[in-house]
Amino acid sequence: MNLDLRDHRRRLLLLTDRSQLPLGRSLVSLVADCVEAGLTHVVVRELDETELSRTALVAALTEVGATVISAHTPLYGAAGVHLPADPAVVAPRDLPWGRSCHSATEVHVAAAAGASWATLSPFAASVSKPGYAALSPEEYAASGAAGIPVFALGGITPSTAADAIGAGVDGLAVMGAVMRAADPAAVVRELLDLLEDAPW
Repeated sequence: MNLDLRDHRRRLLLLTDRSQLPLGRSLVSLVADCVEAGLTHVVVRELDETELSRTALVAALTEVGATVISAHTPLYGAAGVHLPADPAVVAPRDLPWGRSCHSATEVHVAAAAGASWATLSPFAASVSKPGYAALSPEEYAASGAAGIPVFALGGITPSTAADAIGAGVDGLAVMGAVMRAADPAAVVRELLDLLEDAPW
């Protein structure tokens, strides 16, 4: 799996959640539109589905051009796996993996254990996961010394993205702002434009 951040498009991760889609919209068609807009990497969640259904979704999203990462557990056809914050969840031996983190310390622990990337959340108030206080800018700054790409997650929208980039993260991880959007591809293009213009 290529997370070479010299290509600004790889600085954006889309996490899926079909429960947030507007009525009548297909998750596969949404991702296809986002890939056409420049998106490269997608994290398949849909954790209420069976392994068989999630594996089929991985195949469908790969078919439309996405590099697919599975959430929590490895799935056939996925290029990597994004693990939950619980350090007791064992990392795979044969796939690149990342971890959900909620402090700079957790990012450093994940990096020391061999993670290839981490998400750090929440950056801002999130409709998807209400009730969690945003992390301080200092947490994001401290995560930068871990030596792996850190993606800000939680409340990421085109209006908060510039502040997240300014906090020192390597990229953005977005879910609700794209899943709920009337024009998901337009949101992706706006986020990618911000990432392309950032002073990396």
